[in-house]
Amino acid sequence: MPQMKNNLTVRRVIALLLTYVTLCIAGGVVGGIFFIPGVLGLNSAARTIAPTLKTEDIDFDVTSLPQKSTIYASDGKTVIASFYAQNRTVVPLRQVSQPMQQAVVAREDRRFFEHAGVDMQGVLRAFVQTFIKRGDTQGGSSLTQQYVKNVLIIEAKEKNDPIAEYHASEDTIARKIREMLIAVQMEKQYSKAEILQGYLNIAQFGQHNLYGVETAAKRYFNVSAADLNIGQSATIAAITKNPAKYDPSVPANQPETQKQRNIVLDLMLQQHFISQSDHDKFRAEPIANTLNLQDNSTQVGCQVAGDAGFFCDYATKQILNSKEFGKTEADRTKLLNEGGLSIYTTMDVHANADAMQAARDTIPVDDPSGFEVTIAAIKPGTGEVLGFGINRIYDPTDAAKSDPTHTAVNYAVDEKDGGSSGWGVGSTWKPINLVAWMQAGKSISQPLRLSSYYPAGSFACANYGGQPSGWNVHNSEGGTASVESPLQGLVRSHNTTQAGMTQQIGLCAIGEAAKAVGYHNASGDPDPSTRKSLERFNGSMTIGSVAASPLTMANVFGTLGANGVECTPIALKKVISKSGKSMKVPSANCHQAIEPGIAQSTAYAMNQGVVQPGGEATMTQLDGGRKTFAKTGTNEDTYMTTGGFAPNQVASFVSVNNAEVPVSFTGKVINHKAYGQWYGMYVATPAWKEFMNKYLADIGAPNDGNYGNPDPKYVGSTSASTNTKQQSTTGNNAIPDRQGYQQPQEQQQQQDTQH
Repeated sequence: MPQMKNNLTVRRVIALLLTYVTLCIAGGVVGGIFFIPGVLGLNSAARTIAPTLKTEDIDFDVTSLPQKSTIYASDGKTVIASFYAQNRTVVPLRQVSQPMQQAVVAREDRRFFEHAGVDMQGVLRAFVQTFIKRGDTQGGSSLTQQYVKNVLIIEAKEKNDPIAEYHASEDTIARKIREMLIAVQMEKQYSKAEILQGYLNIAQFGQHNLYGVETAAKRYFNVSAADLNIGQSATIAAITKNPAKYDPSVPANQPETQKQRNIVLDLMLQQHFISQSDHDKFRAEPIANTLNLQDNSTQVGCQVAGDAGFFCDYATKQILNSKEFGKTEADRTKLLNEGGLSIYTTMDVHANADAMQAARDTIPVDDPSGFEVTIAAIKPGTGEVLGFGINRIYDPTDAAKSDPTHTAVNYAVDEKDGGSSGWGVGSTWKPINLVAWMQAGKSISQPLRLSSYYPAGSFACANYGGQPSGWNVHNSEGGTASVESPLQGLVRSHNTTQAGMTQQIGLCAIGEAAKAVGYHNASGDPDPSTRKSLERFNGSMTIGSVAASPLTMANVFGTLGANGVECTPIALKKVISKSGKSMKVPSANCHQAIEPGIAQSTAYAMNQGVVQPGGEATMTQLDGGRKTFAKTGTNEDTYMTTGGFAPNQVASFVSVNNAEVPVSFTGKVINHKAYGQWYGMYVATPAWKEFMNKYLADIGAPNDGNYGNPDPKYVGSTSASTNTKQQSTTGNNAIPDRQGYQQPQEQQQQQDTQH
């Protein structure tokens, strides 16, 4: 007992007793107590501890309790993860069984329906026992007072106010008087049913952060609160006296828990809530036989989402980074952890599982090579992110720092969304050049005279940040073509053709086309309204010497696979507040970004030229003769990439690299195979094909044989272009897709052999 209680004078004891009684009799007419002579000695103290009768600006609404938020997959049923400061699911009183309501009243406050917030008989009994007989400390708190105490504690925790939290739970008379003053006001504002509802939802019913009757019912018996029987109700009602000691999920607690349950059953019988036969029946049951324990009571956050952990992290970043959910990140974090949100995401359970499997099949998690495989998938024309595949285990704990197979970095997304600064995309960029070419009103069959050197200023535009003294550019096989069309340049993935195209239309045209189809750098300006711009333009940009996330590149291919409709990637379909109202979520902003004819013509070039026999990406051909649209790439000898789409179904992008520091593939053994060559098609393409084939089969996607129908004004006469597919000044028919880019050096010419 605190020292202040041991030193009470007789006069103060009598004064306190009169205060207690006056509060109970007055039923809330608190103002009069300060004029009673017996309590004049307490006036000063009372003024410092009594609330203003406006409940101290604390929300005592029984529906405003912190609740857990739940994240669902796109099917609306599959739970990805839960977030909470307190593991609680609030339910209305009508969804709590009558035995449960009766058990709590019997255990905690049998005169609950008779008093006006303070139980006078209970207070007198506790007062005599504690201060007159000097026995064990007894509270005498009504159920309403206990509700008030819990609300005050929660409020203090939310405000991160340890002093207020201490005062809300300290074992002093001052706290008791404060609770009583608020309790009598509560009884004026709320009905008994509302207060009982509040208590059942706020009380702690077990250790490990378990709050509220619904959560307890699911935890201990795997039923809803509405279905709790007499024995189950008595078990839960007994826990609140000592949540750690009476938690029945702990085997060592069960003998004492059973004893406490039986006490509640006795009290229910005494108060005529149950019959003698029901009392005897449930009292005879061993408590261990009544339990159906569920193991998810302590699971919280993305770390328990399994293979959906990377998507979960991306979805939560969308909430924490979006002002729709609060002015500050602290506000948004509180909403996520306490707001009771139902968050319905775009994650397709098949897409995410298939992507994770494909990544790990390509390079196992513990492969000695240490290379990462990252897959991003998106639904064209919607912006809906379908899933991610990474051959790593999601782990946001410190343990990941010492285990290279674990990480919390989602390599598939931008830096601000929990990802990295991006990866070299290589020749997967080249379809963007074709889009820019057609936007300039040119035919992809138009022959170009090409060069291996372009002086500084050859690609001039407002944002041009070109090489200091020109650009030496060659193809990966070491030669160059003297005359070639843009279509042939894509078929063979020739760098010289990209340079020739850029000389005619300028770098700014290509930069604007990239922005239009959804490209932006993975790092840089976090403002969504400006971050789509490229940091700078240079010649080597046209052959993929940029740093983007796999999700961004998947979105680029998604635009090409949606008839030119570009959307901002989104992870949230809808968010429902705990009150049942829909909240505003970030928009995909879908719009016609490029002409449908340009999208179709680019798709035609990717299929007829790149994928079909003689093209450099024939290995991308999907199963069952499905019409395939894809492009492969390699940046230096450190990045392998493949991207493509099934029209209006899925677009995906694969990157293979070492995330920590660029590492050459040369001479490496990957998944027990030694590769004499390290072109993109050898590792990234098999991962892309496995994912696409499996996912398209899972969803039963039809083969759209009509997509990729070129617009004659952009293709012109295709016969000359396609018939010369096998011609090259190097004599190389099917050229591997490889890049070899050297960063420019001061006063030196730059040679670029990316492919």
